[in-house]
Order: sequence, then structure tokens, then C-alpha cells
Amino acid sequence: MKRVFLFVLTNIAVMVVMSIVLSLLGVDRMLYARGLNLTSLMIFSLVVGFTGSIISLFMSKPMAKWSTGARVIEQPSNSTELWLVQTVHSLSTRAGIGMPEVAVFEGAPNAFATGASKNASLVAVSTGLLEGMTKEEVEAVLGHEVAHIANGDMVTMTLIQGVVNTFVIFLSRVVGYLVDQYVLKNEDDRPGMGFMLTSMFCQILFGIGASLIVAWFSRQREFRADAGAVQLLGRRQPMINALARLGGLEPGALPKSLAAAGISDSPGFMALFSTHPPIEQRIAALQQAA
Repeated sequence: MKRVFLFVLTNIAVMVVMSIVLSLLGVDRMLYARGLNLTSLMIFSLVVGFTGSIISLFMSKPMAKWSTGARVIEQPSNSTELWLVQTVHSLSTRAGIGMPEVAVFEGAPNAFATGASKNASLVAVSTGLLEGMTKEEVEAVLGHEVAHIANGDMVTMTLIQGVVNTFVIFLSRVVGYLVDQYVLKNEDDRPGMGFMLTSMFCQILFGIGASLIVAWFSRQREFRADAGAVQLLGRRQPMINALARLGGLEPGALPKSLAAAGISDSPGFMALFSTHPPIEQRIAALQQAA
């Protein structure tokens, strides 16, 4: 959850700042002059949209370390840290990727993986995860995170975010132009206040809609990472047990109905913004896999 949330949050911040700066520099006025130049606007949207997501990608690892207070294990200081490093090394070798940095952070059971490439990544686990799970379950969680790296999920999310950013910027300015010209009847060659305010409002509104698309893709990547962990470990039960533990369920005493009808375990419309599927659905997917 932290991995995707930080990426999306950083991306939105970068994109908004870039849009404001470029507007102050007069780029919007150039696009607006003598009618909206759709070709130039699309190029502008591509540059701003993908620049924001790419910057977010390269900032993902330092941002994750800073926001969680994760401490990278440079030299293992105890047997647990040694085991963590050795386990991640073994899993990454099986996955065919470079050895990630391994870190520990204080907090409730959680873990994340991030980084700009498969060979420059970070895997971090919380103290709560290490204290509340068996080694077999922790290994499954590590396998899940290594699978995220091996699958190139951060790059995939960058491309998806870049595409939706492009459409958000493009459409927000088209709507702003239409409101300024045909609703507010601005006859000036320069964009009026209606264009500025409408574009900014639409960028925020469309950005919220775009986050639904990004969240949907993120949920699909979680299923794939679960399956990747099973492949790396060679058996599914450790991953099932780890998910059950994370969901507050006792391994071996799973819910009677695992095929949850909802898109998320969170109630209401906000469930659509969840970056992770319900635990029950993830367990069901592993149990049903051949």
C-alpha cells in the first residue's frame, strides 16, 4: 500500500507544480492563442504527464525511506537481520534480479518494495511483521515483494500513471477553453480567469477519476505478485498463511465464503480507490490456481 500511495502522491504533487510553473511562464497562453492548438496541447500534456510520473519513479526509493524511517541493513547486527538479507538474496537470485537493498522500519505488520529498476530496488519490512509472523510467512511476504520487482511493477505503474496524466491535463485544458470561450464569452486572445480556474478544477477532478484507473491496475498487480511468491517458494500455503495473518485470520480457519462479491473489503465508493484487493479474494485466487 505504501509503495503505490507514495508514488501516486508524489506524482500528483509534481504534476500540479509543473502545471502551475508552466502556466506562470505563459505556456498556456501560447496554446490558447488563436484557438486551442490541439497538437501542441497533446505534446504539452505528454511532457508534463510523463515527466511527473518519471520523476516520481526516481524519487520513489528515497521518498519511501524518508516517509517510513526505514533503516537499510548495511551490516547485519543480529541473526534476524542476517536471515532477512540472506532470504532476500536467495529470492532475488531465483527471480533473476539484482540484490535489492533490505531495510527494516518501525510499525504495524507491513512491507513494501520500490525502486526505479529491477537492479536498483528496495525491500523493506516492519518490526510488527517480523514479530507477528513465522519465518515461513515472512519469507512468503518477501517473495511477494521480490515478485513486484521482478514483474517490473513500478515501471508499469509509471507508464499507466503517465498515460492517465496526459489525458487529465489534455482534457482539463480543453474543458477550460470551452468554458472560457463559449460559456463566459471571452473574446480576448489570451486565456481568461475562467480558463485558469476551470482547468485547475478539472485537473483535480479528472485526477481523482484517473486514480481509480491506477488503483484498479494496482489491484491486478497484487494478484500477480501473490502468484509470483508462490512460484518463488515452490508452494502456495506459506503465502496463504501470510495473507490470513495479515487479514487478522487464523491460518487454517479461513472464511466460509472466499469469493467476495465486492471489489474491495472497504465499504462504499471509497473501496474503488483501494490499491489492494480484499484478503479473502487474494486467498481465493491462490487456492483456485492450478
